[in-house]
Amino acid sequence: MIAYGNFLFRHRNWVFPLFMVVIFVAFRPVPWGGTPESDLPLDLVGIAIAIAGAALRGAVVGLAYIKRGGLQKKVYAEDLVTDGMFAHSRNPLYVGNLLMLLGYLVIHNNPWVYVLGGVFFLTAYHAIVAAEENFLSNKFGSGYYAYCRDVPRWRIRFAGLAGTFRNMEFNWLRVLVKDYSSIDTGTITVLALLAWEAVSFRGLESATGTLVMLGIAFVVVQALALTIVVAKKTGRLKA
Repeated sequence: MIAYGNFLFRHRNWVFPLFMVVIFVAFRPVPWGGTPESDLPLDLVGIAIAIAGAALRGAVVGLAYIKRGGLQKKVYAEDLVTDGMFAHSRNPLYVGNLLMLLGYLVIHNNPWVYVLGGVFFLTAYHAIVAAEENFLSNKFGSGYYAYCRDVPRWRIRFAGLAGTFRNMEFNWLRVLVKDYSSIDTGTITVLALLAWEAVSFRGLESATGTLVMLGIAFVVVQALALTIVVAKKTGRLKA
């Protein structure tokens, strides 16, 4: 499991998207209630779950940032981060990711996608966490063991959360600079799923109006992302 986790940590930027594309395309979306109109509430639930995951990621990055990509795409940590959201969960970023993924699965709503996506991503994140825990325990020893005793691995401990936000400065700019790509990718995924739904449920010709609106939303989102990229490259936007 640790070896699998190290592999995924190194290659997750292409393994995870490829897997999602394969299962979402291989299986057609299933409308909740049997009609496109009755499926709308479920789409809204899925979008809400995905937004909750993105908000959790934002809370993590805004309070106490860690270098998420490791060192040379290998698990690495210079310091043991235990403040911010890491005082309430040992893996809050991954919990946020899983919530976003659950939101995508809910929007698609195919039983096979639930099963295959659920098994793959739960196993994948379990393996990545196993690899990270192996590294952290070897590097930080007793300090890390004490942290593990005090803080749950997956569950978000809400006790004291208000105090954490009250006692720490929330860095909105860092969220924008460091996590805009995740927000951009998540938005594109939702738009793509809604477009795939429209075509699957109503056919390409009948879905033209919906596709045009989703296309406009895509252009707007990409324009905002490009603005952030340019501002970062020119030094006008720094965390």
